[in-house]
Amino acid sequence: MADELFDGRRLRLLTIVDNFSRVSPFIGVGFRYRGYDVVTALNLAVAHYGVPESLRVDNGPEFISTEVDLWAYAHGVILDFSRPGKPTDNAFIEAFNSRFRQECLNEHWFLSLEDAQEKIEAWRSHYNEERPHSSLDYRSPTEHQAFIQKAGEIAL
Repeated sequence: MADELFDGRRLRLLTIVDNFSRVSPFIGVGFRYRGYDVVTALNLAVAHYGVPESLRVDNGPEFISTEVDLWAYAHGVILDFSRPGKPTDNAFIEAFNSRFRQECLNEHWFLSLEDAQEKIEAWRSHYNEERPHSSLDYRSPTEHQAFIQKAGEIAL
């Protein structure tokens, strides 16, 4: 995704969402995103949430890079590329990005990169921990994960 600071400088945003839990483990904010930056973001997300089986990504240059390919191979992660011009191949991230734009990016003026990072992280925390999701029986993603874990413990 892209946005800009109050002075017109462009921001690039990397959004990561787990399709099952709806948790957003990371939203990266920078002036550019290259393969190396994506790998750094993935390492931060994996450190907290674990390694996914697959990643659904678009065909942007940051995702078709050697760095991302090597990271996926080293971690045993399948890169699932959406078809060019078919945003419905990745409907979950498209819906997330739409909410993110509407609820955060369109609501704030960012004065600096640090200001953008702070406001976006506050929104991500709210999204994960407080915001109810109709697809999760009106629980937040964090509440839903706890509910699923508890249900799994009861089933044992």
